[in-house]
Amino acid sequence: MTETIQTSVSSEIGRLEAVILHRPGAEVENMTPGNAERALYSDILNLSVATREYDQLKGVLQKVSATFEVADLLADILKNETIKENLLHEICCNEEICQAAGTLMSLPAETLAAQLIQGVPLVKDNLTKYMSDERFLLRPLHNLFFTRDAAMSMNNHLLIGRMANRVRERESLIMEAIFTHHPVLRTQTFNPLKPAPGFDPHPRATLEGGDFQVARHNVFVIGTGVRTSTQGIDFILEKIRRTTNEPHHIIVQQLPSAPESFIHLDMVFTFLDHDACMVYEPIIFEINRYRTIHLAVENGRVCSITDEPNILVALGKLGIALRPIACGGKKDAWTQEREQWHSGANFFAFAPGKVIGYERNSHTIEELNRYGFEVITAEEVIAGQKSPDDYRRCVVTIAGSELARGGGGARCMTMPVRRTEINL
Repeated sequence: MTETIQTSVSSEIGRLEAVILHRPGAEVENMTPGNAERALYSDILNLSVATREYDQLKGVLQKVSATFEVADLLADILKNETIKENLLHEICCNEEICQAAGTLMSLPAETLAAQLIQGVPLVKDNLTKYMSDERFLLRPLHNLFFTRDAAMSMNNHLLIGRMANRVRERESLIMEAIFTHHPVLRTQTFNPLKPAPGFDPHPRATLEGGDFQVARHNVFVIGTGVRTSTQGIDFILEKIRRTTNEPHHIIVQQLPSAPESFIHLDMVFTFLDHDACMVYEPIIFEINRYRTIHLAVENGRVCSITDEPNILVALGKLGIALRPIACGGKKDAWTQEREQWHSGANFFAFAPGKVIGYERNSHTIEELNRYGFEVITAEEVIAGQKSPDDYRRCVVTIAGSELARGGGGARCMTMPVRRTEINL
């Protein structure tokens, strides 16, 4: 058995040691134009192309880190009958079909894991079911390959996502069960839905991993908008206030509610290196009504709340000086907008200065290259022709004609479990 892995993520750029992924499967094809919007998609994906693109992402990450698949981890824990029964009860009752839990208990662990992800077919054995337009008793998890959102590592702890949309709630239940019960993973989980001594959950608290970034062990950058509420950020604030006296800082970036490409902070801002970050300039720098707020916590209390000009100024005051690299380049606002739409700011750092993202965002890739990031392809890395270790800085490009249409990039599709510690 793989040795136990203690969650530990104290930055966005420390060398990756373990990451959780999910290979898109039948759940992506179990969607039609008619229900795509309900599934939080603006289009439907071609699975055969999407999986080839995903295989490039995973192939690169396997070269540098231990990788785990959600479906495998879920099947492992479902072999325990007690865990299986409890998780099924929680899922089915949350989706208002408590009576289905008993029936699903008879399924083998691997089959059940697949169905909990790809959808449990609706058996049309009465008139109501026969006349229903639904095909599934439990709907497919169309968004699960964006593993970033349902759970997020915060130093040695794990925050469970409180999803903004009901269609994604099962993802959080699955991830919490995996981190609670899988023998390879060791952590302490915190859930904004569950009461704790002196803490009552707020009904409007939502928190998704695409909005949560760890600048260093005591500095967090969090977006608030349609997916993460201010109440969700207050949950993190309360956790910090109650568990440590060390100074901590939360930098909050308010995000637009539209278009949908702005749903998470990591669609407009990501860390790349000790001294570099990717930004979508119109949101991060231009004077607009979207606020940047710095909250400081020390000795169990919030000692200051102040407005800042932007994220980089706020981080600079804390000793984290970053050079911004422009998503879409700096020549044309239309190009910036087009490439941001296709996750041009959504890079994933697997080591300081070693990042991965979509090749389709050519102007963004050129801008990275201008700042010293050598451009290598996923195919070259997977084939062993080139290695990220041979470069001080590099950007590994993956194909993204289909995956990008799902509304996310490399950071969205990765849930880091462990990184090496670095000094920032």
